Amino acid sequence: MANILIINGHQKTGSASGRLNKTLVAEMKKVLKDELNHKVKTTTIQKGYDVAEEQQKFMWADTIIFQFPIYWFGAPALMKQYMQDVYGYGVFYQASTDGYGHGGMLDGKTYMLSSTWNAPADAFGNGFWQDVQTPDTALVAMHKTQSFIGLKPLPSFSCHNVMKNPQMDEYLTALHKHLKTIFG
Repeated sequence: MANILIINGHQKTGSASGRLNKTLVAEMKKVLKDELNHKVKTTTIQKGYDVAEEQQKFMWADTIIFQFPIYWFGAPALMKQYMQDVYGYGVFYQASTDGYGHGGMLDGKTYMLSSTWNAPADAFGNGFWQDVQTPDTALVAMHKTQSFIGLKPLPSFSCHNVMKNPQMDEYLTALHKHLKTIFG
């Protein structure tokens, strides 16, 4: 049994209410807690947070799952602000004699990115995305941020074409399978 923290990083905008992210987080909780018997805590950044409490959640967690939409090819500003606030020096990272990027203090913990994209899955490696082969390649800054604090990656999950051609049943089925493969 693992301790898993799920962070809903949705940021409400005029065209994005957050329903898909909320649904995906609910599915994660159902699969991880009810079906696989893991302990689960959640944070919905949009509702506000206490920095010390969030830092304690990270210390408690074996794995952190970040669920967020892609806004302008990256995580929402609110999620970046959360990391700025919560990822404290001396708590999550420190100076290292091994060089830049080697002072992470959360060794032994893992993370998973789960993102929602308006880009279709087959767009990566083609046309506009010709130099970007996968969603993970596009999210290199998010991955490097987690590496900087010592977290190790688990396979990412992504939903595509979420505005133009949403396929909720397919997203939930794929997420269920993904979670069972990684955490089952």
